[in-house]
Amino acid sequence: MTFAYDNHALDLRSDADFFSLLTGSYLRITGCRLVQDGQGPNWLYNDAPFVVLAHNTAPDPRFIYANRTAQNCFEYSWDEFTALPSRLSAEQPDRAERQRLLDAVTRDGFVDNARGLRIAKSGRRFWIEEVTVWQLIDEAGKRLGQAAIFSSWRDA
Repeated sequence: MTFAYDNHALDLRSDADFFSLLTGSYLRITGCRLVQDGQGPNWLYNDAPFVVLAHNTAPDPRFIYANRTAQNCFEYSWDEFTALPSRLSAEQPDRAERQRLLDAVTRDGFVDNARGLRIAKSGRRFWIEEVTVWQLIDEAGKRLGQAAIFSSWRDA
C-alpha cells in the first residue's frame, strides 16, 4: 500500500491502513506490541493513555498523526497538529538535540528510553521521558516517516 502522507487533508485518526503501518512497523522494529488485541485505531486515537505522534518524510517533516493524549499534552487541535512542522515541537536551542535523536532513529531503526525538552502551543515547556521513536517502514521496506510514543512528561 502506498500512502501520500504529504497531503495536508489526509485524516489518519481512524485509518486502518495507517494503524497497521504504525503498529506493524513498531512490532517489526522493536519486537514489542504497541496495542493489545481489540485495541484498534479508534482506541489508539481516542483512549490510549500514552502519546502517539508521527511525521512524514518531507524535507521539513510535518506531523501526520497525533492522538488525543498528544493533543492534550502539546495543546494543539488535530488540524493545528497536522499542519505543524515537527521541528516546532521543540524550541530553537533544543532542535539540534532533537535532530540527533531522529538521525539515530534513521540509522538504527529505533531509539528507546530517550528524553527531551519540548514546548506546547501556549509556550509551556515540558520534559518528555521514556520516549520510543521508530521508523515507519511498510512491509516492502519503504520508509514513510517516523513515530514516537511516550507516557511520561512533566513541566520544566
